[in-house]
Amino acid sequence: MTELAFIFPGQGSQQVGMGLELAQAYPIARATFDEADEILGRSLSQLCFDGPEEALRQTENTQLAVLTCSVAALRLVCEWGLAPRVVAGHSLGEYSALVAAKVLDFPDALKLSTSIAFHG
Repeated sequence: MTELAFIFPGQGSQQVGMGLELAQAYPIARATFDEADEILGRSLSQLCFDGPEEALRQTENTQLAVLTCSVAALRLVCEWGLAPRVVAGHSLGEYSALVAAKVLDFPDALKLSTSIAFHG
């Protein structure tokens, strides 16, 4: 049996277009972006997919974008039957790792990330 470790990226890995191909190809990824949009009350998905880059680089957006893209990818590979034995995250990637470890659910991770981005 192969044991897997998932390592999630932090701030600085963002780029305009992130998650777009996943969302176009896989319903579970699209649903993750839709869920984030609904929870946040704004179109984070449009910011990830289309930019503008200046707005995506703002910490309060970057953290949510990287988290959402990471969880979309996580849900997809889990749907394929892959699951991590160990998880880790760099900086804000810790939130994605906590979601992967089922310590936090995605909505709570988004809310916590929003809170920390605005309140430091």
